Amino acid sequence: MSEATTPVLVGIAQLSQRLSEYTPDAKEPVDLMVDALKAAAEDAGAADLLTRATSVRVIRGVWPYENPASVVAEAVGTPNAETALTPYGGNFVQTTVNQSCLDIQAGKHEIILITGAECGNSKAKARKAGMRAEWRDIPGTPDLLIGEDKPMFHPFEQKVGIMAPIQWYPIFETALRAHNGEAIEAHQKRISELWAGFSRVAEGNPHAWLRNPVTAEEIRTISPSNRGISFPYPKLMNSNNSVDMGAALILTSVAAAKRLGIPEDKWVYPHAGTDAHDTYVVSNRDNLYSSPAIRIAGPRCLELADMNVGDIDHVDVYSCFPVAVQVGANEIGLSQDRPLTVTGGLTFNGGPLNNYVMHSIARMAEILRSEPGKRGLITANGGMLTKHAFGVYSTEPPAQPFKHQDVQSEVDALPTRELAEDYVGSGSIEGYVVMYGAKGFDSAYAGVRTPDGRRTWAKTAEADLMEDMTKAEYVGREVKVAADNTFSV
Repeated sequence: MSEATTPVLVGIAQLSQRLSEYTPDAKEPVDLMVDALKAAAEDAGAADLLTRATSVRVIRGVWPYENPASVVAEAVGTPNAETALTPYGGNFVQTTVNQSCLDIQAGKHEIILITGAECGNSKAKARKAGMRAEWRDIPGTPDLLIGEDKPMFHPFEQKVGIMAPIQWYPIFETALRAHNGEAIEAHQKRISELWAGFSRVAEGNPHAWLRNPVTAEEIRTISPSNRGISFPYPKLMNSNNSVDMGAALILTSVAAAKRLGIPEDKWVYPHAGTDAHDTYVVSNRDNLYSSPAIRIAGPRCLELADMNVGDIDHVDVYSCFPVAVQVGANEIGLSQDRPLTVTGGLTFNGGPLNNYVMHSIARMAEILRSEPGKRGLITANGGMLTKHAFGVYSTEPPAQPFKHQDVQSEVDALPTRELAEDYVGSGSIEGYVVMYGAKGFDSAYAGVRTPDGRRTWAKTAEADLMEDMTKAEYVGREVKVAADNTFSV
């Protein structure tokens, strides 16, 4: 392998802005991006990394900027660098690292800056104060778009009213619970214990947003501080997006790292990466409790790195909701008895939307630096358990060049399911969610398998039925779907 084309991660940074109240001089996301890159260069001990970089890559967030990399590049001293942006999706940090490694390996760039930030806490505090977080306009078109921007909702799903992650992921959770044959109470206890383990990891992570440990009982018990969101998930089983967090990664070639005098104890090598997605429209998935894309792309990433799950010392499985962790672990073959996060996950570490994985990679790099020769696996998820990316890292150099595969053709060859729009008749529930409102249960939504094997969606607002759906297993129950897309038992 040539040192000029071997990619290595040399600079990392994670930053938080903790405001007691919003003020107009609060830093906005693009400011955190700039600060994070400067901190990452300081971490590497080489300020020249910033001025010598030829590409600045930003993970898209919930902000108005059109080409934030242009402002970031100017601020860090490389105004002529290529600017890049991703679509929305929590997978795109790892996808961007994968692409950046390939670009360094191909000789397109020698130093690449990757950054992202969200200020959900600032926005929430501004709203509470009757203000609006004023963030600058950054017009323009990036030189490069990394990844595809595809719609992920079918009009019929939207017509029924299923559009948000807090609806979709509980549907997957109840489908998985029934598939595993678990009783509701035992299931709730198990996933709360899983999440309590994530909380304990956050306690030891200096970058985590919520570091006070929370017990499993507190996590599963609805209370004034842990309100019901969407059964079976109270607030403490949801991603915590109300954070102001930024992060940065700096990738170089080994030759550039040596030339700039970056100490080798800072180096972390990406060994392999993969990408794939499940059907963009949930309605077309064969079932609601698994992920063919993870099943193929996760193990393939390990295979490309000449490893298996037993060779991995540390892992961070994407953790927007408990079901994402369970499906990820199931498909990759990771025991749920081992630690499955290095950060504490999106609830306790903090979930800065699409940019969480930049924090998990940075934390993984910190841990690997402190344990030379150990190996780490990063998993990334975007959409409704839709888009997936994987990466293997170690301070030990790979025996072969960085390897990457997009395994989409293999995923696309697997069975899918047809959507039965506006279906009227009988069917059986595959998965469901009961939504909480201000005064109790508000609505419930269910995926319904029709007698001919298709799938439709239906809803109810019947109070007694919704109450019972939180106490008895409704997956597998026969229901009748009416013309107005409601269901009854």
